[in-house]
Amino acid sequence: MSKKTIPKKNKARIAIIRKILKTTFPNVKTRLRYRNPFELLVATILSAQCTDKQVNSVTKDLFNTLKTPDAFAYASSETIEKLIRPTGFFRNKTKNIRKCSARLIENYKGEVPQTLDELVKLPGVGRKTANVVLGAAFGIPGIVVDTHVARISRRLGLTENHDPVKIEFDLMKIIPKNEWNDFCLQLIYFGRSVCKARKPGCPTCPLYDLCDSADKIS
Repeated sequence: MSKKTIPKKNKARIAIIRKILKTTFPNVKTRLRYRNPFELLVATILSAQCTDKQVNSVTKDLFNTLKTPDAFAYASSETIEKLIRPTGFFRNKTKNIRKCSARLIENYKGEVPQTLDELVKLPGVGRKTANVVLGAAFGIPGIVVDTHVARISRRLGLTENHDPVKIEFDLMKIIPKNEWNDFCLQLIYFGRSVCKARKPGCPTCPLYDLCDSADKIS
């Protein structure tokens, strides 16, 4: 079916996009390594402006050294900074992780809360981080808007917005709730392997006929 015969936000067109992404990336999960919700929370905070691969190289030693919210809350800033330095912005991340750990101890007995409203009140935790944790650690549906999801959603005409929160709500309206977690991960995988920011792989793109982005390469 030609893209020209299907309006951008038509349910049939979106269903085709969802089906192709499912077929292309049938088994998706976060690439961050973690053993429990708290480790995922810390890893996701560290992933800001940093690749998952780099975060994983850091958290291996980090989580063997500091294993609980108490350990992070009471560790010195210097100790944490030394361990997470390769992730960049390490001073600010250290500050947020220590405060976040302290808040978990104070308000949640050291456990990671399972609602978006509670998570975003934690230091260093925005909607993207909260939705990553909810989806991967607890299986709770959420739309994760990172740079890949934002870019590809606009290229496919699923949103016209640039603000991550507005994109999140746009996608919530058109993607079935039970697919939110996988759909965003599929877009992330797609963005890393095909629809790259600087050089999209349009000639081999499985969504080529459904895309009329200005960035499209013939």
